[in-house]
Amino acid sequence: MICLFERAMNRLSLNYFIKNTATLLAITMLSELPLGCANQPPRPTLNDIEHIVIIYAENRSFDNLYGLFPGANGIKQASIRQTTQLDHDGKPLAQLPPIWASKADKTPTINFHLPNQPFQIDSPPLNLPLSVQSRDLVHRYYQNIEQHAGGMNNHFVAVSDAGGLVMGYYDGSKLPLWQWAKDYVLADNFFMAAFGGSYLNHQWLICACTPRNPTAPVALRAQLDNQGHLKRKPESPASAMQGPPVFFDGVLTPDGYSVNTQQPPYQPSGIPPAAGGDLQWADAAKNPLPPQTNKTIGDTLSAKGISWAWYAGAWNLATTDGMQAPDVKRKVIYTNKSGTQNFQAHHQPFNYYARFAPGNVDRKQHLKDGDEFIAAIKAGKLPQVTFYKPTGDLNEHPGYTDVISGDQHIHRLLEHLRQSPQWSKTAVIVTYDENGGFWDHVAPPPGDRWGPGTRIPALIISPYAKRGFIDHNIYDTTSIIKFITRRFGLEPLPGVRANVGDLINAFDFK
Repeated sequence: MICLFERAMNRLSLNYFIKNTATLLAITMLSELPLGCANQPPRPTLNDIEHIVIIYAENRSFDNLYGLFPGANGIKQASIRQTTQLDHDGKPLAQLPPIWASKADKTPTINFHLPNQPFQIDSPPLNLPLSVQSRDLVHRYYQNIEQHAGGMNNHFVAVSDAGGLVMGYYDGSKLPLWQWAKDYVLADNFFMAAFGGSYLNHQWLICACTPRNPTAPVALRAQLDNQGHLKRKPESPASAMQGPPVFFDGVLTPDGYSVNTQQPPYQPSGIPPAAGGDLQWADAAKNPLPPQTNKTIGDTLSAKGISWAWYAGAWNLATTDGMQAPDVKRKVIYTNKSGTQNFQAHHQPFNYYARFAPGNVDRKQHLKDGDEFIAAIKAGKLPQVTFYKPTGDLNEHPGYTDVISGDQHIHRLLEHLRQSPQWSKTAVIVTYDENGGFWDHVAPPPGDRWGPGTRIPALIISPYAKRGFIDHNIYDTTSIIKFITRRFGLEPLPGVRANVGDLINAFDFK
């Protein structure tokens, strides 16, 4: 009985107990009884977690999906200064610009003359449900820095290529993951580790580092003004109401860091092999990222003998397709027993590292197909650390999929995991690589040159997780590395930030 009271005191506020003197007296009397805890199960510790699973979705800010979540720091907590978007001249826009046309997504310009404030995408006048994809929005390194405007988050519209869409959000209560967030832990101060897009944030997920490409041509490097912002081209509109800005952008910083998408040096890559070259490699003349040698979380796990794997949907199909002759047209969409799968090579961060080059034993041992992930769950044979990357049709990315398809996919995975023989010893982290260009009102915490960037959703789901809990601690993507490192006693990675938490607060450990 004493154990029960101790557990209650840990779970509930002491103020609840001091409201009633009789309750305090009862607790005092019980504490004097000769009752022990020998028959009570001990409270769990971090070491009781034997399996960590990271599910990495795509391109949604916290406010975009969870801005209406009860009790969270959502849209209603945003100040007028954060919601009111400024034009290039620093003055408030009279209204939101149109949602600009996208040639890539084959979407027209849409103009509803929306007020200069956040608006709900899945209600009138736009009325675009969660089951319908929107156009993509720019989500690149320098643009994201400028959008934050030193933490005010009031330049998102002016710097976006999608106009008013950047201020859109959904009623996320219709999503399957919303219920998981209600039942377990929703972190409402979790930020993407790096400014910009998917490519760079995948790198930060595994190494807390920014890749280097110091010998890349000058033409691939961004041009900056004296404020460190991208230079505008002469044809760039003077006002956000006239069209999206036009920049002298590039995939690299002027000093050779790779911050926007470059293709991996090995297949599967967006670059075919060289004519007469090794079919397992991308053509080096077309500027893939050179093989990287920074230490990754995979290196530290392997050094300690901890089993791990990166599972990616359509990995086997895309690898085979990539190793065809250079003149053979590559597929974008693959079909197998799992259905139609849209594969993105720049979402596979370990494929950029020399340790995982074709022919190396680490590649075969750790880089696996998504179908193997499902099989391992059902068989109870997941490694100690698992990363899972859905294919593009199931990752919630604007421009090539909708929200609900990916959310339902992750929900089904969580149900599989909960039914797995390994569930009782498992912790699952569901998060997003970056914000996809969507606005969020919370300023990132202090960081470094690379980030943190915009706030994103993160769910912590486990038998050991707190229940119905909103975790307000400050986290970023590198908190996942911290959590894995702490659990398995690994060598710390140097890029992991000291001022972000390690997710321990999300769990009900003693």
